Amino acid sequence: MNELVPGGNLPLPGGTLTLGVPGPFDVSALVTGADGKVRDDADFVFYNQPSAPGVRLLGGELTVHPPGLRAGADRVTVVVCPADPSVPLGALPAPTLHVTGVDGRAVARFSPPRPQRETVLLLAELYRRGTGWKLRALGQGYTDGLAGVARDFGVEVTEDVPPARTPEPALARAPDSFLSLVNATRTRAGSPPVTLDARLAAAAHAHAAAMADRGALATESADGTSVHQRITRGGYAYLTVGEHLVSGPRTPAEFVEYCLTDERSRRTLCEPAFTETGVACVAGRRPGDLYWTALWARPFTPAGLVRTADEVIALTNAERAAAGLPPLAADPLLTAAAQAHCADMVARAFYAHTSPDGREPWDRAAAAGSRHRAVGENIACGQRSPAEVVRGWMDSPGHRANILKPAFTHMGVGFAGGGRAGTYWTQLFGG
Repeated sequence: MNELVPGGNLPLPGGTLTLGVPGPFDVSALVTGADGKVRDDADFVFYNQPSAPGVRLLGGELTVHPPGLRAGADRVTVVVCPADPSVPLGALPAPTLHVTGVDGRAVARFSPPRPQRETVLLLAELYRRGTGWKLRALGQGYTDGLAGVARDFGVEVTEDVPPARTPEPALARAPDSFLSLVNATRTRAGSPPVTLDARLAAAAHAHAAAMADRGALATESADGTSVHQRITRGGYAYLTVGEHLVSGPRTPAEFVEYCLTDERSRRTLCEPAFTETGVACVAGRRPGDLYWTALWARPFTPAGLVRTADEVIALTNAERAAAGLPPLAADPLLTAAAQAHCADMVARAFYAHTSPDGREPWDRAAAAGSRHRAVGENIACGQRSPAEVVRGWMDSPGHRANILKPAFTHMGVGFAGGGRAGTYWTQLFGG
């Protein structure tokens, strides 16, 4: 049996799967297509509607038969909430998902971090990958109940009050209150204070407004623009970036409190590397809906880029030293090629070793003037620090092989912020 962590995934066996969450919980499921939306309300399986093609809720357990799902279904998201709506999740034991196969054998188990203020959890999702299916652990919380989850997935939820935008929250009138709360929290965590930046605030407001219009939390708006692209298009270049996309809190104090209930969110709020922030909150179309975007960053400087590259080289050489290999020397020509590739991936919105015009790593190295006969490349996207990206490469057999290849003697490092993933990294090796 596999024990999953948030974000972990594994292939699923064929046949019918049973998913249960023991304890005082209600389990439900949303069947969606590739767009992440239900086709109609029949795709929502819960206690008042216990079945859909390929999915059935019986005795508190879900059975999912992927071949029996409706045409166009690519994903089944498992949702859990308290059986007694008056009891918050934080007052209950942490829910644990158990997945068993058709033969009754345990396939996987997932216990997310214990919820705090959340009223509903997206616990896991079964998703199509090629001709097979996989399971991914989620643990994403909602504070606005099962109706809020259903709305985000496209289910029509009837409300007693006609849809209307609610007034802007206190944040719109007093952004400094947000800053004072954040910096007090950062001081207690031993992190330096951050300052407000108008460009980050403008990007945050644009993204929060897009989420409010769409009625859903998302890193990309309906037109495909990512929150990171909003930052760079507003003229802000960064060396590291973080974001909070939240719905539910009514005031800056509630927002900060919410960010402290989850370890990953807490790390972002208190990350020592961040020096600037921008925040916005926009009211949604339904009464009480508020959509928050908080952006955190350290601005780009040439010296900061050099320090970032030097840290990647130092961490890489530490891994080589641990394996008994000599260090790699920094190579300015390889660095130029690596940096250009990162910038190209952001500018042309791709992520690959082969550029859209067909150039390969060795082509880029040669074009920069490098004469190394052996050339290798590692790329990565989304990591927020040198330590995170090097650890990710070392955890991947192919990337690890490049880092520990005895024939390589030199290396260049590139980094660019922006694009859909937020950060893009390149290691270009030569020997």
